[in-house]
This record gives sequence, structure tokens and C-alpha cells, in this order.
Amino acid sequence: MYHTVTGTATYTVIDIRKAFEGFESDLRMIARRTDKWSMAYVDEVFHDVAKLAEAKYLSAVNIALSNSNGIPIRAAKFIVNSQGTAITSERAGGNDWENIPNTTLTVILEYTQTWKGLTEQQQSSFRTNNDFQISWTTSCINTSFPHLTKTNGQLYASKGYELQKQNYR
Repeated sequence: MYHTVTGTATYTVIDIRKAFEGFESDLRMIARRTDKWSMAYVDEVFHDVAKLAEAKYLSAVNIALSNSNGIPIRAAKFIVNSQGTAITSERAGGNDWENIPNTTLTVILEYTQTWKGLTEQQQSSFRTNNDFQISWTTSCINTSFPHLTKTNGQLYASKGYELQKQNYR
């Protein structure tokens, strides 16, 4: 007997926000543990990330702790899956990061093809209309973190919208 399973995206902006609550918790914990950012700065980063996510412009978000040469020594990647099946989220955690001297904390955004298809003017208008807090710049960090070991972390989800966390060390 053969079974066919089909799925449709039934999530809403509220579901995207719910899935990103886990990301926000992780971001806050990492900022606190590394002592690299104020909570006010975390609020600004999360504001912009949330706006991009709600508009379906993000494919992944990375948090990287880099040494003085700009090489990541620890990272977390949050991969968007808008075609997921998970209904609820796991608890945030697994953020045993440390305040290591001479390191910097960075967030690197990975955009969807939809965002990349916008003109510079459309992207600029989106940032202005959504009151972006950060002046985002291009990064040369390889977000596959090939020199670090990857382990799966939490799955944050709501009604099929998923955010899979991967840890790198």
C-alpha cells in the first residue's frame, strides 16, 4: 500500500515570531556569556532579524565568536525551513559559550533568493520602512565553518515553520 503525504504552509507571521523566540533567547544567552554585547544591542539585532524573517527574506542566521584574526572559534547557525512539519519548539539552551579575551561576536545573515532578487532601492526601502537598527555590512566569514565540528542543536518551530539550530566548535 502506498501513501502520499502532501503539505501546505499553514504558518503565519505569529508562527515565525514564535520560532524565532528560541533564537532570541540563544542570542541573549550568548551575548551575556561572552560579555561582548549589551542587551540594548541584542534588542537592535533581534529587531532587524525578526523583520527580515517575517518578510521571508532569511534562509539562515549565524552567530560567530571570532579570534583576533577574524577566524570563528565558536558558532551557532539557525537554518530556516518554511516547509517543516514540527509544530512546537524545544527549549533554548546549549549556550555554554565563554568570555574569551581578544574575541568578537558577529551575526551573519544569509538571505533568500527573494531578497537577493530585490533591487538595491527595494532593499533600502525595506530597511527604512522597518526602522532597521543596524547598518548591516557584507561579511567574508565562511558560514559553513569548515574548520569547526558541527552538532545539531534545538529545533524551534511553530505550525511547520522551523528554525534548526546547529552548534559549531
